[in-house]
Amino acid sequence: MKVKTKSKKVNKAWLNDHVNDTYVKLALKEGYRARAAYKLKEIDETLGLIRPGHLVVDLGSAPGAWSQYLRRRLSPDGAAVGELNGSIIALDILSMDPVEGVQFIQGDFRENEVAALLEAALQGRQADVVVSDMAPNLSGIESSDAARVQHLIELAVEFAQNHMKPQGALVVKVFHGSGYSQIVKMFKETFKVVKPIKPKSSRDKSSATFLVGMGLIRGACCLNSELLEGQNPLLVSPGLLAGLEW
Repeated sequence: MKVKTKSKKVNKAWLNDHVNDTYVKLALKEGYRARAAYKLKEIDETLGLIRPGHLVVDLGSAPGAWSQYLRRRLSPDGAAVGELNGSIIALDILSMDPVEGVQFIQGDFRENEVAALLEAALQGRQADVVVSDMAPNLSGIESSDAARVQHLIELAVEFAQNHMKPQGALVVKVFHGSGYSQIVKMFKETFKVVKPIKPKSSRDKSSATFLVGMGLIRGACCLNSELLEGQNPLLVSPGLLAGLEW
């Protein structure tokens, strides 16, 4: 009974914090599906990443708040509907309600078939900006979760290397803790400029933050995919990951 009572108190406290959250209220007022829109907004306004005419790829897009922000950002009038000066391709394993002007692909980014659909949607074009809010289901086992996070980020980096303009930018969500330093090292070896950003709209208690890589270093190589070939990425041992050259 004590456990249930404590759980109810925790849930009630979380709900109270959520309802009274400044960014939750702002998202409701401005028509965004989630407060996460303000994370990308702050990153973009700080670094000036997204510009009219850009092609932007939104990985891990559901429920669609980042796509909504991108759509407004590429609108001449900052509108949620109407004219769009640019292109947005969004992808998520979960379903996402339509966002006007956004091409959505539902599927698992880790699967070759889905990656092929995304490549086809590019129609031979290179992205100006790639944003990734992808995060795996966490098990609570630190070493295992670190491997999952690292793999998704490695895939995002690999995608950027293959399908992003040399002067483009990649934004990814990362978590402080096990594996964080390796991810930062990979970014520094892949991009000319690397900026860690903790937006004001991120919850104080969250270990999540963002890394922004700008300007690809030609010839740079991310996680050695050959060592992972044929292995389920969710079952790769942390020992193998730790032994790879970044």
